[in-house]
Amino acid sequence: MILLDTHVWIWWVDGSAQLPSDYMAYLQQHEQQGLGVAAISCWEVSKLSQLGRLQWTCDLRTWMAQALAYPGVRLLDLSPQIAVESTQLPGTFHRDPADQIIVATARIHQCALVTLDSRIRNYPHVTTAP
Repeated sequence: MILLDTHVWIWWVDGSAQLPSDYMAYLQQHEQQGLGVAAISCWEVSKLSQLGRLQWTCDLRTWMAQALAYPGVRLLDLSPQIAVESTQLPGTFHRDPADQIIVATARIHQCALVTLDSRIRNYPHVTTAP
């Protein structure tokens, strides 16, 4: 299984041109193994929608249900272990709590995190891909 950062999940489901072709190919290669989505990503999508930064062709509940039912997608719950890990990440990591939880989710599940976020990609204590 690999873990999708929130923006990658959105772009994947929506078929957005913002997702680079090498990322698209990587996700297609790993779809059967599982495309993990951290529970906090559902909150992030909802919050960005509330703030008007994301707009949908359907209502948010419908988009969310469809996005979670997308082939290969597996919702990864926020466990107590992930919550603790997110507050004790090694080294220096930025203060965005959603990113902390997503990185902790990848670390606990021992899977690569697919992200275009340079702050996460430059963090040496999480495996990123592709």
